[in-house]
Amino acid sequence: MKIQDSVALVTGGNRGFGLAVAKELRDRGAKKVYVGVRNPADVDHEGIVPIRLDVSDAESVAAAAERCGDVTLLVNNAGTGRVHLAGTLDPDLVELTRQVLDVNLYGMIRVSQAFVPVIVGNGGGGIVNVISDQAWFARPIIAGYGMSKAAAWNFTNALRMDLRDRGVEVLSLHVGFMDTDLVRDLDVPKSDPRRIAAVTLDGLEEGREEVLADEQTRLVKRTVSTDDGYYLNPPALG
Repeated sequence: MKIQDSVALVTGGNRGFGLAVAKELRDRGAKKVYVGVRNPADVDHEGIVPIRLDVSDAESVAAAAERCGDVTLLVNNAGTGRVHLAGTLDPDLVELTRQVLDVNLYGMIRVSQAFVPVIVGNGGGGIVNVISDQAWFARPIIAGYGMSKAAAWNFTNALRMDLRDRGVEVLSLHVGFMDTDLVRDLDVPKSDPRRIAAVTLDGLEEGREEVLADEQTRLVKRTVSTDDGYYLNPPALG
């Protein structure tokens, strides 16, 4: 789909990658760019319209869909992560994972279900789901995050099949660590969020269904079906 004259909503758009995408959409000629945030008063960027949205709250999602009835492009970016130093044996893992899944997976489902009728009613458009390279591998101290991204990838693939004949393109973005607040304390290579935003929107305009945004992600994906897949022994964190 074309960005020019589209009306976009970016969830979790007050900072980091979400804000980078919102600015890139604005600069590419989107007619309107909404950002879904918990506190709209915290957002003040020219050409960007903040709306109240908590993806973990069904009523908030429904209200946003009613408020933003002109949307043709949805970017499901809102996400969270938790570190559990005891890895998969952490006694709090179930509760920590439940919180992460509620945003990273169920939030994506809630917002997609609310906005698909809006996008279809406006003549079609697109959905970008921000996944991760960790859809294809896991690190114990952030296992819950990896689980949520693997599930989100699976949901995205199913959503794409449901929407192909309804005029809605679905793109999954896979990327490693970006230079955002979420990973500011990790000493790892990080991509520039604005560059990843540009690569993602290029892929959308080219009609691609999946964007592997960095070399790390391409490495992970191409080894999934090999005998020595990256997922069998990824480098540790922390």
